[in-house]
Amino acid sequence: MIISASRRTDIPHYYGDWFFRRLKEGFLWVRNPLNPKQVSRISLSPAAVDCIVFWTKDPEPVMGRLEELRDYDYYFQFTLTGYGREVEPGLPDKETVLLPAFRRLAKQIGSERTVWRYDPILFSDTYTAEWHLDTFGRFADALQGYTKRCVISFADLYVGNRKGMAAIGAAGIRGIVPQAAATASVSKGWTAENIGPFASRLKAAADRNGMELVTCAEQADLSEWGIEHGSCIDPKLIEQITGFRMKGKKDPGQRPECGCMQSIDVGAYHTCPCGCAYCYAGGGGAAAERNFRQHRPDSPLLCGRPGPEDEVRERGMPSLKEYQMSLF
Repeated sequence: MIISASRRTDIPHYYGDWFFRRLKEGFLWVRNPLNPKQVSRISLSPAAVDCIVFWTKDPEPVMGRLEELRDYDYYFQFTLTGYGREVEPGLPDKETVLLPAFRRLAKQIGSERTVWRYDPILFSDTYTAEWHLDTFGRFADALQGYTKRCVISFADLYVGNRKGMAAIGAAGIRGIVPQAAATASVSKGWTAENIGPFASRLKAAADRNGMELVTCAEQADLSEWGIEHGSCIDPKLIEQITGFRMKGKKDPGQRPECGCMQSIDVGAYHTCPCGCAYCYAGGGGAAAERNFRQHRPDSPLLCGRPGPEDEVRERGMPSLKEYQMSLF
């Protein structure tokens, strides 16, 4: 099985001690987001885990412990934008802290296992197209040789992030849908028809630094501009890292535009105190702060402790490796 750690919260930044303790003990518990009394027990034995995919905006708290992952295959998706504290209030300075951290991580684990996410791209009076082009270009130059892939996406509006997006004067592009639905797709004048030339200039900066540029869960077809749809839980990358072909299917729990293969997410919503304005997973706010305070590193659950009302069941997922079809 593939472990996603995690779309729902930044485990490396805030919950690294918990995760490494769970690896040592060999299991963790995950609540069903739709029915919290249903709890899945997930085996973390090296034999059960095909690959771990980490999602983070600051891996510094776990970078000294990567040796503890020696029995696992894994890679990091490192989200790194240039937004200020009004958009991403919980992060340190990007150019003096996070860019160097990205380079250190890549030196430790290799550029192929360190994926740069420049997302979501949002537009406002402050964060204009020219601002993005300048920032992305500078960051791409600074990361030359430290990553082979950059993933971009455009900010979507959800019930959970409308207030935060409005506070910074930004609007979502909602997947850059075709002109027939332009009323939903227009944001600061951006539509499916004019986003391509903008994205092509991002691609030019990625190309000159030896990076493949792909999109994440976008309806827009940017193939005309040389930009293909990508996958965050990427079977091709996982095959490259593990040396085995993978037989997993598309993840049925994700949006139709998402190309990720099936995985088990071990995070929880409303647990990230970073407070990013565009967050769709309930980051920041009173609920996230409350849940963060309830976190105990020795609990099998990310936040809180199991209670008598919880129904715990083993969640079995067989290996996705095709052992008779090794790539090497």
